[in-house]
Amino acid sequence: MAASASSAEARKGEVVLSARNVAKSYGSVHALKGVNFDIHRGQVTTLFGENGAGKSTLMRILSGVTPPTSGEIVLDGEPVVFASANDARDRGISIIHQELSLAPNLSVRDNIFMGREIQTATGVDFEKEAEIARALLTELEEDIDPLTPVEELRLGQQQIVEIARALSMKSRILIMDEPTSALSASEVEVLFKVIRDLTNRGVAIVYISHHLEEALQITDHAVVLRDGAMTAYAERREIDLEWIVRHMVGENYDLGSPPSGYAFGDVALSVRDVSVTLPTGADAVERLSLDVRAGEIVCIYGLMGAGRTELLEAVAGRTSVSGGHVLLRGEDISDLSIAERIQAGLVLVPEDRQRDGLVQTMSVGENLSLASIKAFTRRLFTSTRVEKDIVADSIRRVHVKTAGGAAPIGSLSGGNQQKVVIGKMLATHPKVVLLDEPSRGIDIGAKSEVFKLLAERAREGLAVVFSTSEVSECLGVAHRIIVMSKGRISAEFPAGVTKEKIMAASGEAVVA
Repeated sequence: MAASASSAEARKGEVVLSARNVAKSYGSVHALKGVNFDIHRGQVTTLFGENGAGKSTLMRILSGVTPPTSGEIVLDGEPVVFASANDARDRGISIIHQELSLAPNLSVRDNIFMGREIQTATGVDFEKEAEIARALLTELEEDIDPLTPVEELRLGQQQIVEIARALSMKSRILIMDEPTSALSASEVEVLFKVIRDLTNRGVAIVYISHHLEEALQITDHAVVLRDGAMTAYAERREIDLEWIVRHMVGENYDLGSPPSGYAFGDVALSVRDVSVTLPTGADAVERLSLDVRAGEIVCIYGLMGAGRTELLEAVAGRTSVSGGHVLLRGEDISDLSIAERIQAGLVLVPEDRQRDGLVQTMSVGENLSLASIKAFTRRLFTSTRVEKDIVADSIRRVHVKTAGGAAPIGSLSGGNQQKVVIGKMLATHPKVVLLDEPSRGIDIGAKSEVFKLLAERAREGLAVVFSTSEVSECLGVAHRIIVMSKGRISAEFPAGVTKEKIMAASGEAVVA
């Protein structure tokens, strides 16, 4: 046993999977341009890059989802061609995709073993599957009943199920594409413990994240992609945050500052003593009151479970309030439907853009114009010209990088998909926009563009409320920071407050 452990330790760091001069083209678009990339046994290789840099394309090639246009994949020193993702999985390569690929109507257990059911002579061994699923969830320190339908879980818990499914395959190469995008700080800490345990067992990890400081905690090697080409490689001891940003975007990371030089208008949104009760009977939000003025940008910060999402969804009409009132420019809209609130001038950009913000079978233009359909529809007729004008204006105003309105929504990067969701809601000419974690899963360049866009619209009189679990975002464009904890406002700060004060007010431990 000691000899075996010694042998495994000696092999740690050797290259197990490589891309050699890999290129991928989609028509005239070159997603990858001769990339060389190595994955090391028992170590974490982190891949950095803006949305559209080619990260996900490279990972899809390495995991057998799509073939390269040219170049080769080398596994254990031998060139290999993957016939499919299942072929790659059978060779020990698994991937956790950025966008969740779960079946919401199935249980946690069935999602973990989908397509890999444990068969016996009499059929599927559901009891054994549930036992393994429970053990995996325990390892991830998540108290979820394996028989719970996935659709009943919050987004962070669904992300945990996706990770548990990958772990169940016992792969020797595990690719994690934005695995923490919906996780709380404590869940990230648990995941990092699992990653360290996996690498100690010799598993090779590829880690992709837009949370740069977080990724630095776990990486052994860093690779930066930019415009489909590798621009930098270094070991952990040679890199810092500035190194990553410089090679990604060529300039320092800056979310901007609160827009100034104008006076706020009248109160645009007033939340008065609002309470939101969960199906379990617990209060997610308890008698919360908040006023937001025209032209003001308010950030709501809090940990997972603070009640941020529940508050925004209740204000937008997606869920019911159990008490209190929501007023839009002085008018009570508490009894209005979602569509009626949009028409009145209140819109929500949801946290889960794939599930709640986009229609995957529609084009970029159709998604952008969806919420504004009344603007170009008269009785049974639609005006194609008006719709095209709305789409073109939205693409221009929110800076969507696309081949045009007819392009499939799936052809866009995560950051540009998020801009489409935001653009769709801004096309309705709202008075108040609510954004739930608007930067989830997008890179620093796209993040900067999103917050710049919000600042521009605030100058025009738009009232902006956005929620986040990243302190750095509170310190960017917000004029005022509201901290939530356990369904209540625990503190309120002006721009310029310190990171430590925000974290302390949320109940989060501050690391000296």
